[in-house]
Amino acid sequence: MQYFPGTGPAPDQREVNRAVESAFADHGYGLVQMPPKVYVTLPGGDFRTMPAYLPSLKISGVKIVNVHPENPKQGLPTVMALTVILDIATGKPVAILNATHLTDMRTGAAGAVAAKHLAPKKTVTLGVAGTGRQAVAQVRATAEELKIEKILIWSRNPRHAVEFARRMDVFDCTSVSLEKACDADVIVTTTPSRTPIIQSEWVHEGTHINAIGADAPGKEELDPALLKRSQVFVDDMAQATHSGEVNVPIAQGLYRPEDIAGTLGDVIIGKKQRESPDRITIFDSTGLAIQDLAIAAIAMRKGTAIDLLFP
Repeated sequence: MQYFPGTGPAPDQREVNRAVESAFADHGYGLVQMPPKVYVTLPGGDFRTMPAYLPSLKISGVKIVNVHPENPKQGLPTVMALTVILDIATGKPVAILNATHLTDMRTGAAGAVAAKHLAPKKTVTLGVAGTGRQAVAQVRATAEELKIEKILIWSRNPRHAVEFARRMDVFDCTSVSLEKACDADVIVTTTPSRTPIIQSEWVHEGTHINAIGADAPGKEELDPALLKRSQVFVDDMAQATHSGEVNVPIAQGLYRPEDIAGTLGDVIIGKKQRESPDRITIFDSTGLAIQDLAIAAIAMRKGTAIDLLFP
């Protein structure tokens, strides 16, 4: 068995985008095994287990990942992850990966792929709500698919917006109000909010939104009224209705599962599409285990490993 400690060079983001896009296509065709993630609630957050089998890459395994929103105050990432890869013929563990940075990259890739297929145009102004690690990942991955002319940044802490702009200095970045951040072609939300922060009346017709932050029961970032006037595409139906952006509105009777337009996989394989240039589209991302397997396959080909005796 090999351990990939995550200290080697990061995978190429464009390659990750393509691998994640292919995994979503497999999902759209019904070619994967992937039960919804299981949540365990802890005093400061939660952890999730995410098993899957991706036959096209001949890879199976499970990721264990935590989400603790207060961790940065202690100098720790909000999200940390470990992936165990199993031999598909014997079930023998063949690799363990430090998947913390890989999780950032594969989640960024999902948003980028959604923007590639659903954004109203290829040259965009990007509105970003939230300035943590995932916001950085979303911008970097999306820049591989679209030309970003300007970034409108909002953070609850203005100092964080300034720091984000410094890190993204290759782009034209401006710190703005949350309402102004919605004056964009593509909006990305990456906050841990449990109440809607993006109001329906702020969003223009034809906008695409990547809703990334709502990835557990009780979380939501978007006004339910915005969902009603949009085409909503999810990463996985069972998982999203339980823990995605749509989970609270569905639980409150404000939105119906049957109103979901389809999955991102459906869009990629051509089964579904944006109805018109003026339609608002939303990608509800909860994070799929097949994304983790897709990026793990890249990391295992390119990363530096330490051999561990097993059994």
